[in-house]
Amino acid sequence: MAGRRDREVMNDLRDGAAIVDTTNLNMHQLKAIIQDRYGGTGKLAVTIVSFGFKHGLPLEFNLVFDVRFLPNPHFEPTLTHLDGRDPEVARFVFGPEGAELVRQVESLLRFALPQFQQEGKLYVTICVGCTGGRHRSVAVVEELRRRLGGEWDILVRHRDVDRETPSGEGR
Repeated sequence: MAGRRDREVMNDLRDGAAIVDTTNLNMHQLKAIIQDRYGGTGKLAVTIVSFGFKHGLPLEFNLVFDVRFLPNPHFEPTLTHLDGRDPEVARFVFGPEGAELVRQVESLLRFALPQFQQEGKLYVTICVGCTGGRHRSVAVVEELRRRLGGEWDILVRHRDVDRETPSGEGR
């Protein structure tokens, strides 16, 4: 009885609707049908998030990079009040280790992002974390945006950059 009522309610919506028999379709086939009928850029949307480990991991991510081994601007009196978007902080972070880290991560992403796209993913979230999420992770995310922005749709989020850091923290 409930089935008949459901069909009656849905009958009004049937005009103009696409009917797809999903009985023998896997997830990838159904996704392809939906994208074919309703569009989709086909271009991978990449979100790069900076965060502070002391505030917890972001809820959704495909890749996480820990940059807490890089020199910490928090302990430099002239830099502590700035964040990773400031050129002085970036210069401090991108000493030999920081420059090599970004080069290695960029190389990994240039390999992995096309693989995610080939698998049919529409979006990928990459997270970069330091202790507080204000200096090192922000600088790395901004540099990755600069290097990768021409090839993918990049959205950057600095989750913890505006959080206040009590004195003595930031390791």
